[in-house]
Amino acid sequence: MELIGGFTALQIAVALAAALGASFVRGLTGFGMAILLVPILALALPPVAAVVLGNCLSLLIGLTELPRLVRDSERSAWTISAMVVLATPFGLVALAATGADVARLVIALIAFSAFLAILLPRRSGAVPGRLVTGAVGVVSGLMTGYAGMPGPPVVPYYAGRALPRVTIKASMLLIFTFAAAAGLATAWWLGLLRLDLALFALLMLPVILIGNRLGTSVSGRISDPVWRAAVGLVLGGAALGALARLL
Repeated sequence: MELIGGFTALQIAVALAAALGASFVRGLTGFGMAILLVPILALALPPVAAVVLGNCLSLLIGLTELPRLVRDSERSAWTISAMVVLATPFGLVALAATGADVARLVIALIAFSAFLAILLPRRSGAVPGRLVTGAVGVVSGLMTGYAGMPGPPVVPYYAGRALPRVTIKASMLLIFTFAAAAGLATAWWLGLLRLDLALFALLMLPVILIGNRLGTSVSGRISDPVWRAAVGLVLGGAALGALARLL
């Protein structure tokens, strides 16, 4: 039976369940919603619709938190966000120019490299050089256009440094909000942003907000080592999932 925008009751149920779990992880770690949500949505929806819907949700929840993200984020987040916006369209062009197998390989390699990077000893809280910061933004933008997942380059950049957890989470989420906006703008330009997907995202927003609030509550009660272990587990799970899809 078709309901909203031609989506079936089963598709809506899968999307809502995935949104609740992925938003909980977002609230807990400060990232992971797109990494977890898009692949699950792609099991119930066409892949393009899954990426666009994921970007819609990331933008909506980011906008609800925008004043806090602006206040608590590191200044480098603005530089990375600018590079993400510029590089996202090229990620979509690259996706169109390569086959599915090549895309899976690239995604798997980046996800696995991010997992390895988070295992390295923590660096100082000093901001890395402009070249490193710019490269993180470019790769994140390419990943946004290529797979709807800006997180793998960004997470080690912040979580791998000795920074306050509030600063890490706010910086990452600010970048992901800009990445979602860039992804949606590119989708609109390509004619892929449908009204029914936007309405579907609005339907899912309350579930996303609930999951995010629950995750944030748990995050505030756990120690920093436990939180960093959770970050590593999410990145490791994303890497294993990417490798599984590749194989």
